[in-house]
Amino acid sequence: FPMAVTDPQVLALAAQITESREQDIPLLLLKLKGILHSPSLGCEEPSKIKQDLYEYGLTQYCLLVLKRDHAQLPGAWATAAQLAEILSHCCVGLEVKEDPEEFYKKFLPSAVDSLLVLGKRLQARFIRAIKDKEKQDFLHWFQIVTDAICWLFGGHIQLAARVLQNDRFLQLLITDDVETSVIMMSVLHNILRINSSVLLQIEEETLHSVLDELVYKLSSTTNPAVGSAATKLLLLVAKLCKQLVQLLTARYKGLKGLLSKQWTGKGFDREVNQLLDLLYLEQSSGKGGMQKQHQAACIIQAAWRGFQTRKRLKKLPQAVITLQRSFRAKREQELQHLTKQKEDEALKLQMQLQRQKAMRLFHERQLALLEVVHASQINKYLQEMEEKSALTIQRFWRGYRARKNFHQHKQSLKEHKAAVIIQRAACRFLEKRRRRRPFSPWKEPKGLSDEQRLALQQKVDDYIKLHPASQMSEEMSKELHMQAQAKLAQFLLRSRLDQRAAQRREALLAQVNTDVELLMNAPGLAETTEKDLGAFMSRSIPVATKARQSHNTMLKYTRWPWWKKLGDEFMEDDVIPDDAINTELETLFIGGRK
Repeated sequence: FPMAVTDPQVLALAAQITESREQDIPLLLLKLKGILHSPSLGCEEPSKIKQDLYEYGLTQYCLLVLKRDHAQLPGAWATAAQLAEILSHCCVGLEVKEDPEEFYKKFLPSAVDSLLVLGKRLQARFIRAIKDKEKQDFLHWFQIVTDAICWLFGGHIQLAARVLQNDRFLQLLITDDVETSVIMMSVLHNILRINSSVLLQIEEETLHSVLDELVYKLSSTTNPAVGSAATKLLLLVAKLCKQLVQLLTARYKGLKGLLSKQWTGKGFDREVNQLLDLLYLEQSSGKGGMQKQHQAACIIQAAWRGFQTRKRLKKLPQAVITLQRSFRAKREQELQHLTKQKEDEALKLQMQLQRQKAMRLFHERQLALLEVVHASQINKYLQEMEEKSALTIQRFWRGYRARKNFHQHKQSLKEHKAAVIIQRAACRFLEKRRRRRPFSPWKEPKGLSDEQRLALQQKVDDYIKLHPASQMSEEMSKELHMQAQAKLAQFLLRSRLDQRAAQRREALLAQVNTDVELLMNAPGLAETTEKDLGAFMSRSIPVATKARQSHNTMLKYTRWPWWKKLGDEFMEDDVIPDDAINTELETLFIGGRK
């Protein structure tokens, strides 16, 4: 912080911003407007306060806030416009003593870019706004931002060229909206009034873009405000430099006729007449040289047009044939597309009608069956229909999956068959070669010499000495064997007992479920017969019933078609899935359900 005496308002605001949250900083920065326009300030005190604001970082805070999303600020666009005005006033009249290069070459250009971005967003919001109140607010804030830009380059003349060369400025100027277009032309007028030589300092492409937009506004609109502003700007450009008058005369041939025919008698005849006088004076001064150049250009153009015409006439038959071929092909393609589209629509309509008809018949059949079925059997009937529907869906899905898998593996099957054929041919070829090759006589392997045998025996002895084996006595081996045999016998006995207990539990559970099923399906006491009593007094009938149902389930599974066993390729032939048996025997083990 600076050691000189600082304004207490600046110190208090800096301390408050340091201790505040980030979302509260924009509203606190608005207090800078009251500090800058305080009526008690002397003639030299404003520059001192602006210097204190810059040294304490409050000016940099304003720039950082303007670089954020303006719609997320407290107060939104109104706060952003006021901060833009405060930033421009803080920068004009500020004398930076420490590191001025940072201020003039980085901070000021960044401030100009931020203000132009804010102006572009406000212009876009103004154009998209529908309500009159919103349009007035956005236009007012846009005017504040453009005034801040004018105030900024008015205090720092070197920024005028940067404003003109900025792409955002050209985007702001190139618009069909009347209000914002007039405001941007007034900004351009201020730039030319402050720095008259700025148009000669910028790039030629930028200069042409600005002049093109001004002439386009004269030719594309009939609004007097836009025409007056564009005419005054062109007149100011023509008065600034004779070179620019020559550019206007050479680049825009019909400008004089446009001004005299369309913009005469619209309330700004004096400016129109002055601009026409300058254009006619420039044309008369360079008429001789221009006439010769015009004649030479006409001769060159005539020769070139003749050459092009002759060349085009030579290629005309082939071009006509190509054009006819492409036209016929395109027409045929369009007819095929229309025919296919009509067929698709007809098929779609037919499918929809068939679906509606099938649905209507299904509902009619359902209603007829509901009238026939007893009320107590409706739930059972509906459950059976759901099961049949689920089976139908599963059947179609499995068929679709099988066809899809077949098509996916079709290429791999071909490759597998091709590999098998190649392998078979290679095996036959190798077998033929093996048969043709004569058998070589048996050669007894060479034995070891005495020296090699002694050396090998010495290596074995050395290895045994280095790695002695652990030895165990015969008594210890027998004892270890007896312990292992005892533990194995205990394990087998325990597993056999556990298996018998599990089998007994399963048998008792099956018996209980069977009894429950018989009790649930038993008739009332008034309807009971001696045959029914025999079913409860004898244990052989439930066992026979269970065996018969299991046997029927196994037979039914063996008679299933191939498409019901698609997922069972790797299953053994004598093994039946538990799910199938449980599904069929569910009535035996779960009482009260089908």
